[in-house]
Amino acid sequence: MLQRAVIEGRVVDADARLALETRYGHFTSMQIRDRRVRGLDLHMERLEAAGRELFGVGVDRAEVLGSIRAVLGDDLRDASVRVFVVDSDGPRVLATASAPVTPPDRPHRVKPVVYQRFLPHVKQAFGFQQLHIVRQVAREGFDEALLTTEDGLISEGAITNLGAFAGGRLLWPDAPMLRGTTMRLLERMDVPQEWRPMKVGDLAGFDQVFLCNSWGVMRVGEVDGVALRQDETMMTRLLEHYDGVAWDRLD
Repeated sequence: MLQRAVIEGRVVDADARLALETRYGHFTSMQIRDRRVRGLDLHMERLEAAGRELFGVGVDRAEVLGSIRAVLGDDLRDASVRVFVVDSDGPRVLATASAPVTPPDRPHRVKPVVYQRFLPHVKQAFGFQQLHIVRQVAREGFDEALLTTEDGLISEGAITNLGAFAGGRLLWPDAPMLRGTTMRLLERMDVPQEWRPMKVGDLAGFDQVFLCNSWGVMRVGEVDGVALRQDETMMTRLLEHYDGVAWDRLD
């Protein structure tokens, strides 16, 4: 347990020390609009499952909701919120709020990077490796990285899930990954769906490739310099399904 911590020469209080000393935990990210969130039960399921795996105990739904309301305060109606469960003499719930994010309405450029996460099904707090990868590809002009094995088998994006359409079917990579909340909401779309191994070289043969995370749904226009097809019909159907997902109240 830290006794004292200093940031830029200033001694910080106990709550700031907690943020500095906790390096083990999990979290979920959500976009709040008008104090509502899509897929609240899915966020709670994620926190519950990860809590039991990492700490041997789930989460208190009332505490999680109370933390979200507290970080929003009386003034924030729209925000990007993260709820962390971290180890500090047992699991503790932390929440942060920042400016809301809307994904840019343009095709994304993505780059394959050979990297596989440990415990990929857990949304792990303090992910240095993924942040480093995202920053590296951004310096090269890419919007996102695709995490692959040495032979090019795709699992997920660094901060997204990847999906595709081919012949009217919705395709997902059959690989170890974090099944994001937005991905799980898109799985409810009323179209034939299939999980299959996907390699980077397969993407150019699909009708539409997209990314999804808590920000929303983003089309992919290019993978490592290779232009991809754009299917406006299927993309419109996908976005209409996502836009039609009900928002859950937090108050």
